[in-house]
Amino acid sequence: MVGALLADIRAMAVDFRLRPGERINEVALAAKLNASRTPLREALNRLVSEGFVTFESGRGFFCRRYSVAEVQDLYQLRQAIERFAVERAVELASDNLISELRAFLERTAGEEGRTLEDVLAYDEYFHETIAGWSGNGEMLRTLRNVNARIRFFRWVDMQARRGRTQGEHREILDAIGNRQAGEAVALVDRHIVRRRDEIAEALKECHARLFVDEDFVHPAFKSAEELCA
Repeated sequence: MVGALLADIRAMAVDFRLRPGERINEVALAAKLNASRTPLREALNRLVSEGFVTFESGRGFFCRRYSVAEVQDLYQLRQAIERFAVERAVELASDNLISELRAFLERTAGEEGRTLEDVLAYDEYFHETIAGWSGNGEMLRTLRNVNARIRFFRWVDMQARRGRTQGEHREILDAIGNRQAGEAVALVDRHIVRRRDEIAEALKECHARLFVDEDFVHPAFKSAEELCA
């Protein structure tokens, strides 16, 4: 029961159906999810530890409000993980694994029939696959947590650059396949730093969509595992 609630509420926090800074009405949320208060509170407390929700004594639970500095911190953490991941991939990834990921890029290339949510899920799958090659399970779990926490911001940002992402991925994978660790790290840096430097504008756009645009439709995010299974 708690696991299902955790997944449902996490999804609501990721796509900001629970808006940043909004106090979570536990009674209403329990009724909406057909849950009792005890497992609901357990799920909310776990989401506090994951960074999606905050708790204020005497006031209750709130969907986390993100500042520019906090989102930049998450991007810096993502960059550090992915730098290490590509270095390890150069050492450890077999030619077969690299060929399989290259085939995945070919299968998912092109814009026709792809939603922005699809493109973002493919992007996460690419990076998480490389992180998985490192053999470090904790690092992969951390990357997945970071990706979920910045997913909405990346979804907004992706609208302006969706056509460039696949080409950048191919360059990173080619560097790994050629066993060029320095080149792979440099490409990852460019891939992520450019986005990190535009966080302030992305946050403004997110705020406008969530709090100003009355016709805004929340994205139907898919996990990389769901879309690519």
